[in-house]
Amino acid sequence: MRAETMPAPAGRPSSATIRCAVLALAAWASFGIPASAADPDVLWQIVSQKCVPNQQQRHEPAPCEKVGLTRGVERGYAVLKDIDGDTQFLLIPTARVPGIESPALLMPDAPNYWASAWTARRYVLARAHRRLPRDAIGLAVNSMKGRSQNQLHIHVDCVRPDLRRYLARHSVRLSRRWSPLGVAFDGHRYLARRLDSGDLHGIDPFRVLARDNPAARADMGNWTLVAVGAKPRGFVLLAGHVDPATNDHASGNELLDHSCALARSPALR
Repeated sequence: MRAETMPAPAGRPSSATIRCAVLALAAWASFGIPASAADPDVLWQIVSQKCVPNQQQRHEPAPCEKVGLTRGVERGYAVLKDIDGDTQFLLIPTARVPGIESPALLMPDAPNYWASAWTARRYVLARAHRRLPRDAIGLAVNSMKGRSQNQLHIHVDCVRPDLRRYLARHSVRLSRRWSPLGVAFDGHRYLARRLDSGDLHGIDPFRVLARDNPAARADMGNWTLVAVGAKPRGFVLLAGHVDPATNDHASGNELLDHSCALARSPALR
């Protein structure tokens, strides 16, 4: 298959990392936490100083939508509405986990945050004001260079329409082995594979990437990982690596659409 290039949609910023940092500043201030745009710990402050105490003391997770403490704070998670876009949410551990590079994510007893993030798509659907098919929703974790915060957060939102169209045409050709995706999005290349799971319970994409790719396991911090729902069942996993030659900071969040154009598509099914 000839490699193609999907350009950035009109209005998409050239640096997702800078954009996230600027938007974060306004968001954190609205939550009553002083911060600068360069503060990499604000997400952790919101969860640990606001959401978790409020849930424990008042059974009210504000400013988060949900705090799951069924296994205790060290194994819980919070769901927070991101200030960027109408439909984007973040799934954030209530334990201190810096990011994709954390060895704790590959421990035998590590929580599967991806499964919880997929469940959290219900908040996206509620904000979209319509039912969206599973292949319209994606989850993304950025690399160390492609993020502004040093607390693990999984972006949960609608996928870009161009990505959905491409996967609808080509995902059936994907195998259960990682192979290069036949298209570059915004000039950035990804590996892709199918994943046979309805809801990601029992299958953790962090482990899948580390198990199948020894180079990735030794260098997880420079990788981004994205899971997109596939019809009628399963997921497509996409993984990208930092590449200075193409100005690729491995920010898989670029594959999500925080304007959720799919929610306004009359032909979507």
